[in-house]
Amino acid sequence: MLTAHAIPWCELATDYRPQAYRVQWASDGWMLREAAALRRQVFCTEQGLFGGRDGDDRDAIDDDPSLHTLVALSCLAGEADQMVGTVRIHQASPGLWWGSRLAVRRAFRQSSQLGTELIRLAVSSAHALGCREFLAHVQAQNVPLFQRLHWQVLDEMVIHGRMHALMRADLAHYPPCETPYAGFVVSPRRVS
Repeated sequence: MLTAHAIPWCELATDYRPQAYRVQWASDGWMLREAAALRRQVFCTEQGLFGGRDGDDRDAIDDDPSLHTLVALSCLAGEADQMVGTVRIHQASPGLWWGSRLAVRRAFRQSSQLGTELIRLAVSSAHALGCREFLAHVQAQNVPLFQRLHWQVLDEMVIHGRMHALMRADLAHYPPCETPYAGFVVSPRRVS
């Protein structure tokens, strides 16, 4: 007779990779909490910004009523498994939107796909809300990615001790997304 203690656990292989990711606006409290934790991990712990490991990357934008947090979730059997990426957007003035705090969990940075998809939903969802200009301060190492995604460098500056470029998205390459809470599902590319 089998008992619960005798049945082996079903565990994923150590080389498991999700078969899909959902990129969407955060729609639940756990998504917002996980996005905040991921931002702290990337910006405070890994990059040493905002006071380092014990710091907090929150700022006035986090309290802006126009703020939307976007998330990338790995999926297991069609359900959200874990938070693997985030970015936030807000409207600074009518028609002018900004993106900031783009972060992808270290284990999921093997390609630029998640960052690309977060950027795509960020700009496309703002476009659907009347965005006429979308800007971001982009860390220097990420400028080539943004340029491939039809962003233009407007200026360069140092922010928090790191080189950044002020960049603008070409909205012609970002059709409006009217369903940001549903977002979209993407299949991971194979990375060699």
